[in-house]
Amino acid sequence: MTIYKFAGFWRRLIAYLIDSTITTIVFFVLFMIAMMAFFFGSISGNNSGLLDDLMYPAITSSYVLFIWIFYAAVSIAYFTYFHGTTGRTPGKMILGLQVISTEGAPISFGIAFLRAVGYLVSGALFNLGFIWIAFDTRKQGWHDKIAGTVVIIREPQNGTAGISIPDNPPEESMNQASKPPENNNN
Repeated sequence: MTIYKFAGFWRRLIAYLIDSTITTIVFFVLFMIAMMAFFFGSISGNNSGLLDDLMYPAITSSYVLFIWIFYAAVSIAYFTYFHGTTGRTPGKMILGLQVISTEGAPISFGIAFLRAVGYLVSGALFNLGFIWIAFDTRKQGWHDKIAGTVVIIREPQNGTAGISIPDNPPEESMNQASKPPENNNN
């Protein structure tokens, strides 16, 4: 058994800032493409479209809500994809971190999605769910507790508190989602 140390607040914060920068760039590119399509679509019609709509506060607030939902969807898709495939986002890869279940197994796409939605819960009340990481013994944020995950430092540690992972995990636990169900119709 190899023992891995739980990742602390500052290391996770830096990884999150790297990932947030990437998601913001992706969002900005997608948003600019959508706005160009909307703008050219509105000027090709008989009305002035966007410019008239911005004069009304109710419509403007609906644009802001749409932008926030669009950014949240990009963010959730990003974190779900990377955590569901490898347990590591680019920010976590740079800092040597990985998300695993509390039992030490890789997480599925369902758990990765739950964890990504849990980010919204962690950030909802003055980011207390993220700050919680600094004070928790297993360094879990609220999103980790919701999804049943921990974040570990991939370098093995000797004699420190952490989580034990088998050196050679069973094949069925590593590829559980990718194996087809067995058919016992004999």
